Amino acid sequence: MARGASRPSSAVGHDAIAWAERQMPVLRRVAGRLADGERLAQQRVGVCLHVTAETGALVRALARGGADVDLVPSNPLSVHAEVAAALADEPRITVHLGTPTPVGHERALAAVAQLGPSLVIDDGADLARVLHSAGTADAVIGGTEGTTTGVLRLRSLAEQRSLEYPVLAVNDTPIRHLFDNRLGTGQSVLDGLIRTTNLLLAGSRVAVFGYGACGRGIALRAHGLGATTIVCEVDPVRALEARMDGHDVMPGLDAAARADVVITATGAIDVLGANHFAALRDGAILANAGHFDVEIDTAALAQAASDRRTIRPLVEEFDLGGRSIVLLAGGRVINLAAADGHPAGVMDLLFAGQAVAAAWLAEHGSTLAHRVHPVPDAIDADLARLALEAQGVRIDELTGPQRSYLTSWAPVVHESHTPPASADR
Repeated sequence: MARGASRPSSAVGHDAIAWAERQMPVLRRVAGRLADGERLAQQRVGVCLHVTAETGALVRALARGGADVDLVPSNPLSVHAEVAAALADEPRITVHLGTPTPVGHERALAAVAQLGPSLVIDDGADLARVLHSAGTADAVIGGTEGTTTGVLRLRSLAEQRSLEYPVLAVNDTPIRHLFDNRLGTGQSVLDGLIRTTNLLLAGSRVAVFGYGACGRGIALRAHGLGATTIVCEVDPVRALEARMDGHDVMPGLDAAARADVVITATGAIDVLGANHFAALRDGAILANAGHFDVEIDTAALAQAASDRRTIRPLVEEFDLGGRSIVLLAGGRVINLAAADGHPAGVMDLLFAGQAVAAAWLAEHGSTLAHRVHPVPDAIDADLARLALEAQGVRIDELTGPQRSYLTSWAPVVHESHTPPASADR
């Protein structure tokens, strides 16, 4: 190829996936296990995730394990086109891309639902919703869900006795909370913020709305970069936790009046609205880290502005009559719209867990009740061991007597602890 000539998009995507796979040693080990067995053979897996290089590594692992995979984006606005092109070249993988509109996205989801997947890997319960509305959910052996929002929706469906297949709540595992939410979101959200603005966080005031696992990570990383951090919460326990973690805690309107940067991470709608816009400082920067672009009321912001203009890529300034407010990435999830999402090292354990959970469901899903189940502890422990092994780390194991002591009701007296005989005997 001549110097300076552009490479085909699929070639760029293959390189991106290969680079991600190099940083995903746990998923590589899991993929090797799946390729040696038949647990995913004859399975059609519907995957609804952000289409990134790391997702490409997961999808290839499933296909190499014998599954036919239908991939649809969980957010059509965060698709990495070169990755989608590369996956379209792969055997046993079909990528369903609609237009980046709500209607186009629904059509892509419906196309996957009509194919009747036997296993589902979901992110936000979007594919589950369409499967149930299309009447094809009864063909599903089991599914996994990787977001807090999705787990809440599926539990609500189960409470109504309308969930038609069992779901493993991958989102609720200790590994998920540590790696994805705290480490992954914490780093990648600030990566997106800094890439778009080149802002110096040291000395600034950063308000984080929501102190779930994602909000904790964002606040922790912002504080580590020298920002004064403010947390806004509706849950008193989480608010107390934020206070004990060293953050200022206050109502949203008070935070809006003080903050230089406001980041939403709640999973709810209309977290920042007209009242907040009226209170914001001149030049305040708004970003969203929630799964959907509904946390910042962008329509109300546009209505309140007398003018708006793009001042940098993905950076839009709104004139509110003598004050300006800056919105990043149109209110879409900042770490995907303005950065590369979670580092591959974070997604390694999460996607390895998705692959193992799908294989486990292929074997055990038909025996489970149609509700949301915790991921078996053995799966999380196995993944943690693989991760330690990949890093060359060894740990101790309990001895037989230690295990018995920790699990027995009966008191255990060690010989060396026998009280001495009385001196007057």
